[in-house]
Amino acid sequence: MTIRIIMGTLGTLVMASAAELNNAPATFAKDVAPILQEKCQSCHRAGSMAPMSLVTYEETRPWAKSIKQRVVTRSMPPWHIDKTVGIQHFQNDMSLTDAQISTIARWADAGAPLGDPKDMPPAKQWPKEDGWQLSQQFGQPDFVLSSDPYTMPAKGQDVWFKPLTQIPITEPRWVRAVEMRPATSAGRKITHHALAYLQQEEPGTNTGITTQGLLMEWAVNKNYDIYRPNTGKLLVPGSRIWWEMHYHAVGEEIRDHVELAVYLYPKGQEPKYRTFLTAFPATAGSAASGVLDIPPNSVTESEGYQTLRAPARLENFQPHMHLRGKAMLLEAILPDGSKRTLSYVDHFTFNWMTNYIYADDAAPVLPKGTIIHTVAWHDNTTNNKNNPDPDQWVGWGDRTVDEMAHAWVNVTYISEDDYQEYVAKRAKP
Repeated sequence: MTIRIIMGTLGTLVMASAAELNNAPATFAKDVAPILQEKCQSCHRAGSMAPMSLVTYEETRPWAKSIKQRVVTRSMPPWHIDKTVGIQHFQNDMSLTDAQISTIARWADAGAPLGDPKDMPPAKQWPKEDGWQLSQQFGQPDFVLSSDPYTMPAKGQDVWFKPLTQIPITEPRWVRAVEMRPATSAGRKITHHALAYLQQEEPGTNTGITTQGLLMEWAVNKNYDIYRPNTGKLLVPGSRIWWEMHYHAVGEEIRDHVELAVYLYPKGQEPKYRTFLTAFPATAGSAASGVLDIPPNSVTESEGYQTLRAPARLENFQPHMHLRGKAMLLEAILPDGSKRTLSYVDHFTFNWMTNYIYADDAAPVLPKGTIIHTVAWHDNTTNNKNNPDPDQWVGWGDRTVDEMAHAWVNVTYISEDDYQEYVAKRAKP
């Protein structure tokens, strides 16, 4: 009996100790600053896109209550994947863990104390505003392409500007990474998105210049693509970039252009796989002219299907919708009829075109004949705070007040032997 009482007492003490630990005061220097460096400061620093800097204690302290509210509701950082279904391992996961959210909340509730300044981690070094983010990994880009400039008036309708730029190569070269951005911080205000279509005649063909899909898209929170090892995109002599910049007026006249940094594999090095940025429509039509029918004051569902022409690895998932976008599902229907949920964004936010890049060991590899099923939901009601007018009937279109519904996915096609090798490897215990 005595032993039982002692064990019970010890168990109670252990539980109490764990509770005390969970409620231990958190300080900025020791607990909060490392979280901000890891998950927040890429945007929240001087010269970046966020409205306030969260680098120093003095900058962060006035926002403590607001920070708590945003992280507890998971509206910040902008990571809108449903964490209960589908793939959950991503290269660029910026979401906070439950423990990190608890730490920030306890810090705010305790009055947002600084703590011991000696506990502060060294300041994180970020690229200069005019520098390229990928330069830290790859060095300087092999070349930078610039679109023609455009002057957006202070007031007016949306504009789609589509100039051409020659790619400066004299022999076939393989791309391992690309980074894209408006040239100035002012340009970010007027640029809704920017597309860089690749135009080139493929080797062995005699069909003239053809569009080979997107080389890159820039949108808020999507800045670069890094292709997996032994994977890339091919450029050939004579190729061009056909730009498409979607500009909107913001109350001041702004002149800007878009820049695309290209990082190449070394000369003579050819990756085994070629990847293609592909639009999987969640509509009855194509991603370029889909069929959408969204009545006033309604929540609607639309879907589309596209079959993989060969075994393939899907590298990422980036939903694209406009102001009334609510949610999007990416699903694989396998040749045997079984279904696999790949990813589901359950609270899409137009202001954050987040690109969810699958981790190397999580990227789905699918057999030939797999049907990619894409489902989109649009909220055209007063419950949608971004809705400009719930009484309007909305269809497909380029304007921000129109709608779209597709997922941008880098698709890497592989051989049947590669696919069978992958299946065997995954089957091993």
